[in-house]
Amino acid sequence: MARSSAALRHPPAPGLPSAPAGGPAATAVDADRRRGRGAQSNASGRYEPLARVTLDDGWQNLEDLPPFKTTVTVDATRKIITRNDSPDISFDRSINPYRGCEHGCIYCYARPTHAFLGLSPGLDFESKLFVKPEAPRLLERELSAANYTPRTIAIEKQHQVMRRILEVLDHFGHPVGIVTKSALVLRDLDILARMAKRNLAKVALSVTTLDPKLARVMEPRAATPQRRLDALRALTAAGVPTSVMVAPIIPAINDAEIERILDAAAALGVKEAGYVLLRLPLEVRDLFREWLLANFPDRYRHVFKLIREMRGGKDYDSTFGKRMTGAGPIAWMIGRRFEAACEKLSLNTTRTKLATEHFTPPRRAAQQLSLFE
Repeated sequence: MARSSAALRHPPAPGLPSAPAGGPAATAVDADRRRGRGAQSNASGRYEPLARVTLDDGWQNLEDLPPFKTTVTVDATRKIITRNDSPDISFDRSINPYRGCEHGCIYCYARPTHAFLGLSPGLDFESKLFVKPEAPRLLERELSAANYTPRTIAIEKQHQVMRRILEVLDHFGHPVGIVTKSALVLRDLDILARMAKRNLAKVALSVTTLDPKLARVMEPRAATPQRRLDALRALTAAGVPTSVMVAPIIPAINDAEIERILDAAAALGVKEAGYVLLRLPLEVRDLFREWLLANFPDRYRHVFKLIREMRGGKDYDSTFGKRMTGAGPIAWMIGRRFEAACEKLSLNTTRTKLATEHFTPPRRAAQQLSLFE
């Protein structure tokens, strides 16, 4: 009989995430139950006092467990604009109308946030989603604050709530930068093109690989590489400033494609580009290790050797200024390859700076005329 067992979690060593009781094998999920997902396991979140694992009592019927299905729960958040003061990020505020993501990218640095909800950064992150339907109304209220000063808001775009958010930003003339790997961005092309005419919008698409087979393994439910290139073409044709993000770059997995990705994007009229080295904060490290062993066992040791050579001998270095680009000879070589390719293709010769002078704050108190009334 399949049953759930709980065990006390051992406290983590300084600077390291706690390990699930019983090790990775104890929290692994059968391939049929996680078909189409990125993570191999579903370990308890690091803040949970108990680590729960599934055990077979000897009746060999673990296969009777149901597959992971996506559920969406309403998130009753009270604020929608998130602030940050990170010196190596080009924006100081962002909006994400969702928690969790069905794309299944194993390397997603947002995975550890699910631990704050008492859930697993593994398969729970991909299947237990939280939506903020009040995001547009909350955004209008926060833009109405007397001390609010407009600056570009970065948005991770995925689902229908985004259109209503864009309508609010467009209505009040607020600049927005979208980062996505979804071709669904074209659904809102009419709004983005209208905003771009006032220099209020730009879009960055992440293209991790041009190989559809590799993309399916790395990002099982994200748009195919060709769909992303098609989206870049359509956005550019509509006058929306675009950027291609080669992110993340994983040594010995997709680093050989840097120049090809940039060349493909430049041919579509893209004018800007960026890159980010693989980041392995907290639980992402162990999830990536499981994924690598499952999909590229012959490269496992080599990949981690290269990662550590770019991270000062560690699996990850969160130091500002280093976490995105790494350090050491290999990281330097990747950076120079990226820069040389950009120079050859005339990418990043200019940078789009979005306008703030069009911003008209919503009228306040009793005089406010809301979009939602």
